[in-house]
Amino acid sequence: MAVSREEVGLAGKVLVVDDDASVQRLLQHTLRQEGFEVVIAGNGAEGFRLWQEEAPSLVLLDVTLQQLDGYEVAIRIRAEEGAGNHVPIIMLTADRDVQQKVRALRSGADDYLIKPFHPAELLARMKSLIARFAPGEAIVGRPPMGRIHAYYGAKGGVGTTTIAINTAIALQSLGRRVCLVDGNLQFGDHRVFLDLGLDRKSIVDVVSAPAMDADMLRSIVQTHDTGVDLLLAPPSPEAADLVTAAHMHEILELLRGLYDYVIVDIDKRLDDMNLMVLDVADTIFAVMTADLSCLKNVRLVLETIGHLGYEAGKLKLVLNRSNAFTGINVKSAEGALRRPIEHQIVNEYRGAISALNSGAPFMAAKADSVLGRSVLNFAKAVDRTSGQTQAQLAPGTVR
Repeated sequence: MAVSREEVGLAGKVLVVDDDASVQRLLQHTLRQEGFEVVIAGNGAEGFRLWQEEAPSLVLLDVTLQQLDGYEVAIRIRAEEGAGNHVPIIMLTADRDVQQKVRALRSGADDYLIKPFHPAELLARMKSLIARFAPGEAIVGRPPMGRIHAYYGAKGGVGTTTIAINTAIALQSLGRRVCLVDGNLQFGDHRVFLDLGLDRKSIVDVVSAPAMDADMLRSIVQTHDTGVDLLLAPPSPEAADLVTAAHMHEILELLRGLYDYVIVDIDKRLDDMNLMVLDVADTIFAVMTADLSCLKNVRLVLETIGHLGYEAGKLKLVLNRSNAFTGINVKSAEGALRRPIEHQIVNEYRGAISALNSGAPFMAAKADSVLGRSVLNFAKAVDRTSGQTQAQLAPGTVR
C-alpha cells in the first residue's frame, strides 16, 4: 500500500520514470528550477517501488519501459493507492496513435503528452493536475530574477561565445532558469557550437509572428539537452536584416519576465543593436585576454562606456586564459587599464577548442575539468552578486 502524502509531509515532489538519460536530465533541470523535488527511476519496476516509498505529488511515466511498461505501472499504482490518495499521472510517449492515448487513459493516466514537448506545456499540465488533486500543496514556482547579462568581446577570438555558452550551462546547473540569446545575428555560432541544425527556429520566427508575447516566445526557444533555453540567430546572414533594435528590445524585456538570467552573446561592433543590448543589460561582461591589442580595445570600450553614462559597476572585466603566457600578467593589465579585473578564467585552449568542434560544451561533457571548475566558480560569483542585488530591490522597484 502506498504511503500517503500527509504521512510523508512532502509537497511538490515529482517521480520521473523514464529510461532515456537525456530525458531524465532535461526533466530534472526543468522541474528543479521550478522548485520541485525530483526522484528518478530508470525502469518500470523501480518506478513502482519509488512511488510506494517516496509518495510523490505527481508521476511522469514513459510508456516504453523495461521490466514493467508504463501502462502496467499505472494500473498497479491505481490498484494500490488508497481512497483520497490519487496521484496524478502524465504518460510520456513518442507515439501519436489515438489508440495508444486511449490505452493510457484506461490504464489510469490523467494526461498524455507527446515527445518532444516544450517544458512550458509540461509545467502547465502538471500544475493544473496538482491543483486539481492536491489543492493544498504549494506548487507555484518562485518569480524569475529577470537579470539580463551582455557578453561582449573586446576583440575577436578572445572566447566570448565559449564563455557565454558554458556560463549559461553552469548557471542552469545551479538551479537557475536561463535563456541564451545569440545576438550575433549575421554570423552567430551557437548552432555550430551546440551541434544544432539549420531547421531549428530562430529569432526571425519571433519577429515574423503576428503578435509578440510570452507564450509565442516559449514556442520559439529551443531547449538544449542541458536544460538551457536558446534563442538562435537566423540561419542565414541576410535574414538578420529582419530583426531591428526595437524587436530585440521587446524580446529581451519579455524574456526578462520568464527567466532568472537572459545571457546575450553579442559581437564587438558598437552599432544600434548592440548599444541597445548594452543599455538594457543589468551587467556587461567584457571578455578580454592579456595582450596589447586587446588591452587597447578594452581601454576604448571603457571610454565608450564612460561616455554613455552607465552607472559604476555595470561593466565587469573577464580575463580569459588568465594563466596563459603572454608577457603581460594580471597586475600589469590592471595597471594599464587603471581598474581591477573582476573575473578570471583559466587557460585550457585545447579542451575549449575540442569542445567547440565537437558541439559538446565542456560544462556538459567535462564539467569536472580545470576549465569547467573555473567557469563554474565564475558562474557562482555572478549568481551570488546578482542574488544580492535582487534582494536589495524592494517590491515594485523599477529597474
